Amino acid sequence: MTQPTLSGTRRYRRIFLPTGMFVAWYGGGAQSIGRVKTLGMGGLFLADASPPPVNTRLRLSFEVPGGSVHAEAIVRSVTPGEGMGLEFLKTGARERILLERLLRRLLQEIPE
Repeated sequence: MTQPTLSGTRRYRRIFLPTGMFVAWYGGGAQSIGRVKTLGMGGLFLADASPPPVNTRLRLSFEVPGGSVHAEAIVRSVTPGEGMGLEFLKTGARERILLERLLRRLLQEIPE
């Protein structure tokens, strides 16, 4: 089940993904695979044991229904022992459409 996370300071609604999906990333001289905890059109929170420092630019790759998403992101926050908050910097039109479809579908699954 997913739950929306709402905040007055956020531009985009976020969805909590309890089972998560995997995202491969590389940048800042490192690479890893992490599990998504929350996802929105503006970015995601990625559980990762050893995240790179804040302001590191990363390239992301992950699968969603309908295809692969490749994006550029920047590390905006690091929570020790939990992971990192990433802001999408660059996504193609195809990737935005895939993300919008996924988020719309996940929002429909949330019980009222």
